[in-house]
Amino acid sequence: MAKEELYDLVIPPGVPRSVIRDIIGKYDVELVDSPQRLSFANMDGDIRNLLAFRGKLDVVQKAEKDMIAQVKAFIDTD
Repeated sequence: MAKEELYDLVIPPGVPRSVIRDIIGKYDVELVDSPQRLSFANMDGDIRNLLAFRGKLDVVQKAEKDMIAQVKAFIDTD
């Protein structure tokens, strides 16, 4: 039986922990380290381990939309 392909959704630095916890609780995703090559400022070419949600494509896409909506709501809160 072939394994189903999993996808990573890199979590941008600065996403509140409450949003990360909520996404993990709502969706069938796993929190993983994802090595990413940076390409800006004085970090060009540096590799950093960023957090990511790992799961099936359709689930990761839903989690991404939810994460963006939650971050926007967090920013808009006075």
